[in-house]
Parts: sequence; C-alpha cells; structure tokens
Amino acid sequence: MFHDAFYRFVPVQNPEALIVALEKLCVDAGVLGSILVATEGINAMLCGTQDALQIVRDGLEQDTRFRSLMYKRTACCEQVFKKLKVRLKPEIVALGIEGVDASQYRGTDVSPIIWRDLIKRKDVVLIDNRNAFEYTLGHFKGAINPGVDNFRDFAAFIEDNLLNWQDKTISMYCTGGIRCEKTSAWLAEKGIQIMQLEGGILNYFAEVQDAHQDYEGTCFVFDKRQELDTRLKIARTTRTSENEALFSRFLWDGMTPDDEVTNVQSSN
Repeated sequence: MFHDAFYRFVPVQNPEALIVALEKLCVDAGVLGSILVATEGINAMLCGTQDALQIVRDGLEQDTRFRSLMYKRTACCEQVFKKLKVRLKPEIVALGIEGVDASQYRGTDVSPIIWRDLIKRKDVVLIDNRNAFEYTLGHFKGAINPGVDNFRDFAAFIEDNLLNWQDKTISMYCTGGIRCEKTSAWLAEKGIQIMQLEGGILNYFAEVQDAHQDYEGTCFVFDKRQELDTRLKIARTTRTSENEALFSRFLWDGMTPDDEVTNVQSSN
C-alpha cells in the first residue's frame, strides 16, 4: 500500500461537478482518503495499491488543470484511512483571509538540497508553518515555533513579527507545502517574498538521506500512521497529555511503529 498527498491551486469554476468526477475516479480505482475541493483548487490525501493510485494519477492527467502534479508518496503496510471523503470547502487550506489568490501569487520554491544550505545562513529567519503540537513532535533545527493551535491563527503571528524581520530572508516550511504556498501567496500580494521548502518536510525526507542532521524528531501526518521519522518510517515521540488530546481530533487507533521504534524523543 502507498499514500499519495498532492494539491494544486487553480481556479475551479464548477467545484460540484469536479467532486462528482473525483469521487467516481477514486471509487472505481478503489482508493480511500480525503479530497478537499474549492473554487481555489484541490487538496488530497489518498491511500491504495500502487496500481490503484496510478489509475487516479492517470485520470487527473486527463484534466489540464491537474497535469504534472507533485505527488508526495510514502509507503504504508496497510490502509491508513477509514473511508473516502470528497468534500466541498470554502478553501482547500484555511488561512482565514479572504481573497488570497494562490494560483497567481506564490513564494520562491527552494529544493531540498539548496534548503539545507539556506537555513544555515545567519540572515535567514526560519519559520515552522504548522500547529504548535506538530512543531513539538519535530522540526528543523533553529526553526521558530509560531505557537498557534490552528492555521487560521498563523497570519496574525506573521503580522505581529514582520517588522522584526525587515533585514532578514524569511523562509517557511510545512508538511507537504500547501500551508506555505497559501501564506506566501498572501504575502506576495503585499510585496513580501518568501522562500518555501519545495514539497515540504515529506519531500525533504524523501530527497535527503541524512535529513536527521537538519530535522529533530518526527513529522506528524494526518492519517492512521500519525508520525513519520526522517526515513519516512512510522515512529512515536514521547507525548504529553495535551498532545494526546490534540491527536484525538484527527485520528483513531494508530499503527505499530516500524522497526519497533517506540520512543523517538522530540527536542521539546
């Protein structure tokens, strides 16, 4: 089994019709997971066999809006979703600011290899564009924890601190890239350019064999696996009761960690 995560910001004139088409494509292929559809694009996480996921990819390639998507693929020992959900949303990722057009504005993508050098520069401020509990489980060394419980609160954190970063190169990362892309689009409209990790943490883990040199702890993923280490294997950090309560918002019983890695200590 494999897990594919992908998204694209692109104008969707008839999201209801797209939902019907995507649901049929996934049902026929036999995959489970979640696809969010909005007038700004799609955001998907799907799990199935390699052949089943290829059927979905081939189907999306038939639609010019979704050709050459960037897929973040990770291996699974079993199905990580309970069902298939294809849902209409106001946004495919909710920054909470109306009118942000991420199909027209964006930050500067930085490849994983260049990212490694970028985040070591003294003129760079490195920001984790995720929720506080995700940061606690794992993060790039030296990254700032915005301390937010919801992505909708992230913009306020940025606005409160922009003046402090006037002489800095602002760099951001998130799990798969979508939160950074929405944030960077909002800031680009203001004339502020952001450096963002291409494909997010998952792409970094896939492309950089010794990612543990730069990243401490695990990466939280919104499915049954819960946490992946820098080898993209299931692992577990030591959790507080507060973090466990947050996990319960997203998950059911988790999968057994790979290689019986049961106590990967986080940095916090």
